[in-house]
Amino acid sequence: MTRVVRVHRHGGPEELRIEDLDIGDPGPGEVRLKVEAIGLNRSEAMFRLGAYPVLPKLPTLIGYEGVGVIEAVGPGVQGFGPGERVCVLPNFRLGEYGLYGERAIIPARSLLQPPPNLSSIEAASIWMQYFTAMAIIEVAQARMGDYVIIRAASSSVGLAAIQLANWAGAVSIATTRKSDKIAALKQQGAAHVIPTDETDLVAEVQRITGGKGARVIFDPVGGPDVEKLALAAAQDGIIFIYGGLSGKPTPYPHWPMALKNLSLRGWVASSIWSRPERFAYNRDLILQGLALGHLKPVIAKTFPFAQIADAHRYLESNQQVGKVVVTV
Repeated sequence: MTRVVRVHRHGGPEELRIEDLDIGDPGPGEVRLKVEAIGLNRSEAMFRLGAYPVLPKLPTLIGYEGVGVIEAVGPGVQGFGPGERVCVLPNFRLGEYGLYGERAIIPARSLLQPPPNLSSIEAASIWMQYFTAMAIIEVAQARMGDYVIIRAASSSVGLAAIQLANWAGAVSIATTRKSDKIAALKQQGAAHVIPTDETDLVAEVQRITGGKGARVIFDPVGGPDVEKLALAAAQDGIIFIYGGLSGKPTPYPHWPMALKNLSLRGWVASSIWSRPERFAYNRDLILQGLALGHLKPVIAKTFPFAQIADAHRYLESNQQVGKVVVTV
């Protein structure tokens, strides 16, 4: 028996129940991990709430990013063996497997070697954030002199986007709701910070860019504010919507899109890691960025496994700057 987290009904963080479960032995193509650290993601909070696009039958396991040590391997597993420390890439469907636990069964296809010189806590935080933010490099091809608006910039993905934009030579414009995070975001490399509850976003972007607007906009919020984002965009710009944190429908801002020849598109990290050639290239680019110091994971706060509900409360409080990690 091992302690794991399961969700028996959708709701708040209190629905994350720690219970004893016999997870058994790994099946074909699977491994059993002794979990060391778990990186939390907003998608897991939405999954817990019942707001995720695909929901499994309850009760369900939860969690899909972290670091652990292999205890056992199932039939057909090659390239990994007991005693190896590995990262878990979140490339399986939430609830299909679950990493919230002292031990977990995980598909071997989700395993990566941890980058050198990172602690388990840091290594548990990197893959989702950098693969998601890679849209601004791989798809939008942000380059020197481009302006890049990054919404919800204090999240782990937001900080990853700032680092990638800076590495490309672009000018990062971070947005956050209030001014209390301006200093922290500038310390993390944002060239400009706009507190959107206190400042006119469009006017401020026009001032910063000298009237050009931002060629790349990276947004996990969606909803009605997409109208403002289109007005803040540059001619031939691209707007990524990679989340739905607003909880409201996202309109199509026809006239700004038409008059500026803008692109509005969705984005998920699996667009990269489900395609082997794209995955290998971007994985190696992330590893290079980490090795050279262009990319550096930022840990907002850690929680022990017994306080995983509190970790979710903190995740949803929007107080954090960086990744929330649970240690096991």
